[in-house]
Amino acid sequence: MKEIKKYDINLVRLANKQHTYEFELGEPFFELFSREIIHGGNLKAEVTLHKSELLLQFDFHIKGTVRLTCDRSLEEFEHPLEVNQTLHVRYGPEDLELDENVLQIVPETQYINIAQHLYDYIGLAVPMKKLCPRFVEEDLEREDDPEADGLLIYSTPVEDNDDEDDDEDGPLDPRFAALKKLK
Repeated sequence: MKEIKKYDINLVRLANKQHTYEFELGEPFFELFSREIIHGGNLKAEVTLHKSELLLQFDFHIKGTVRLTCDRSLEEFEHPLEVNQTLHVRYGPEDLELDENVLQIVPETQYINIAQHLYDYIGLAVPMKKLCPRFVEEDLEREDDPEADGLLIYSTPVEDNDDEDDDEDGPLDPRFAALKKLK
């Protein structure tokens, strides 16, 4: 519980100007969240808060590496990340999430915890296809090779459903003959 408090930003004491915060996102940070996709990492986050009377704007710049599992070999590997995101927070009558990057809070709110936002922005930057660097190099080589254009890794046998082939197999079942007339 103490670890999550490190990511609280006290809004009451802040003047209406720009404020900068730096966070180290290591193993203690990732232990706060589910480790299904991101197993850990070593990142540095710089958060710039622009505070005005009506709006808070958080600019997130996160850079470092995360530990992922390769989709092909199931090996863990370090993947470099660089994230730039903006979160807008406005004041209103109730706490709402208006959009993925727009929040509404009541004016009496004293703290905003940005830990979940940091984790979400890192998670969004993780590629859909997580490949070890050696597989990425192989894929790039394959893309550069003009003969590899038509190369299929997985294939299933394709059955030819022409009318001529059906005649060779023997007489057609009358139930299917009626269906063929519908074409």
